[in-house]
Amino acid sequence: MDAGWWAARRRGFVIRTALLIGCVAIFILPLIWTALASFGVVPDETASPPAWTFPPTTANYAEIGIAEPTFAQELLTSTGLSIVVTLLTITVGFLAAYSLARSGFRRKRLVAQSFLLLASMPVMAYVIPLNDTVRFLRLHDTFVGVALAQTAVYAPLATFILYGYLSPLSLEWEEAARLDGARPLQVLAHVVLPLVASGVAAVAVIVFVLNWNLFLLPLVIQTSHIKTITVAMSDFFTFERELEWPTAAAALIVSLAPLAVLVAVAHRVLEGFRLGAVE
Repeated sequence: MDAGWWAARRRGFVIRTALLIGCVAIFILPLIWTALASFGVVPDETASPPAWTFPPTTANYAEIGIAEPTFAQELLTSTGLSIVVTLLTITVGFLAAYSLARSGFRRKRLVAQSFLLLASMPVMAYVIPLNDTVRFLRLHDTFVGVALAQTAVYAPLATFILYGYLSPLSLEWEEAARLDGARPLQVLAHVVLPLVASGVAAVAVIVFVLNWNLFLLPLVIQTSHIKTITVAMSDFFTFERELEWPTAAAALIVSLAPLAVLVAVAHRVLEGFRLGAVE
């Protein structure tokens, strides 16, 4: 191999490394800035030249409960709501995708694509009809009402993705289970679900994160009895009170804790599925 080949390879490595570092910096710098601000390390604009305030302090985390007295309750509400909505969405999406994949309807691919179209619609398109439906059912400003509304938003996405996992599956395993006397629910739970478990886990992570960050729909359906963390975070940025960036940053860092736990658990689960598939 000549020197030109090695030089081209080194240039390619340098370019790829630079692009990777740039992409990581774009994603992680806002989080680093927020973490520093939560400890009070912010630029002092009154100083000349501008300087950073030191030493770091944890006082801003103690101020969260003063600025938003129900913050802990709202964090638990969002966590419970995201878990419930994820379970409901996965259940509805799995059953709908399986029914569509096993149906003899010739246009089922078109139906699956229609679910993608529904999933691509902005949340604003769902707000008015879902709000009217929840009010008609007298579930406005309730945990159940918010959970059902958010499930309706992301069920099409779950259905479309799971259809992609279920449609290529062979019927042999299911037919063998039925010959052994398995009931339909047993076939789904013990045969079909394990075959697409990695896909279900991936969809669960996506749905959880999307529900956790959903703002507009909970804002409209909720009033006073229930409030999610995204709506609570907006209270730090209102005109009614002075904005304290360090306190708001501390609240944001605390609100990321459930997502960090989810990412760690999801990594273990997906890695287990990958190793199981290799074996």
